[in-house]
Amino acid sequence: MEKTDRLAALLLLSVLVFALSACQAKHHRLAAGRVPLVGFSLDSLVVERWQRDIEVFSRSVKELGADFILRVADQDAAVQGDQIRELVDKGIDVLVIVPNDAERLSSAVAEVKAKGIPVLSYDRLVRKAGVDLYVSFDNEKVGSLMAEAVARAVPSGDYVVINGARSDYNAIMLNNGFHRIIDPMVKSGKVRIVAELWPKFWDSDEVKSEMEAVVSGERGIDAVIAGNDMLAEAAISVLSENRLMGSVRVAGQDAELAACQRIAEGSQYATIYKPIDRLALKAAGFAVMLAKGERIETDAVIDDGAGKVPYVRLEPILVTKALLASTVIKDGFHAASDVYRNVGH
Repeated sequence: MEKTDRLAALLLLSVLVFALSACQAKHHRLAAGRVPLVGFSLDSLVVERWQRDIEVFSRSVKELGADFILRVADQDAAVQGDQIRELVDKGIDVLVIVPNDAERLSSAVAEVKAKGIPVLSYDRLVRKAGVDLYVSFDNEKVGSLMAEAVARAVPSGDYVVINGARSDYNAIMLNNGFHRIIDPMVKSGKVRIVAELWPKFWDSDEVKSEMEAVVSGERGIDAVIAGNDMLAEAAISVLSENRLMGSVRVAGQDAELAACQRIAEGSQYATIYKPIDRLALKAAGFAVMLAKGERIETDAVIDDGAGKVPYVRLEPILVTKALLASTVIKDGFHAASDVYRNVGH
């Protein structure tokens, strides 16, 4: 997107936000003439998509006239808590957080809010912290879309479910979406869940070792539903090494380039496309509004375990081989030449 187009989109976003939001005085007030400072606390950059989130978010924040500071915790909740306190000491006007642990970061977020600094939970929800805004895709729907796609392709057979990190509330919501679709199939006797894995982290090495243990005792796996594309890749690797891929249908999420290439090649059946530019752009606009002391009211809320928090909910999109061109390629998320690099098209 050209810079002028991005600025036009940001301007339109501001108009829409003001039309749909009610802005009220908060404890936090930006001094006249002061440039807002947005602090972003990110769990890690392990998953491919996060670099893109940060690039779009930081660029958008700067185009809206604010400054930006990033801290990355490398999958360590204690480090992330310390980094959040460091961001507060640097004088941030709003905290944007992708938490490593939905529960363990609650106290650090509570400290931030106690200082009158608003908090935006980005993509992942901090539980029991009463954040000012949660901006994410509908994670239960993500899980349901994945399970529905696999269920259509494999209406009966043996399934493996690979969840994300249990400490990430997104993984819980994904799991709810999975089971909403497959539990009735299990009850009817059409589907058997031969294993359900819960790794400690979003860690492909951990999943690989656990998947190897599964295939050592189960040789007839028909479908795998994985928490994201990185975990889907780990499962595919283990199945391939054990000559078990055959017609196994594997689904993930994030529409990583490697996953889209696997879909084009036929080794991965589906992924979920979550337009990151849309998420980051919206969150940047809301973050700057919060930094300026404006309260945002939304048409949705989510229970964080202690109460309801405002929720901006975005729609995920299913991607299969037949849908590559009309989704990720059409949107420019990935180039056709990259997606089909290893196959004819």
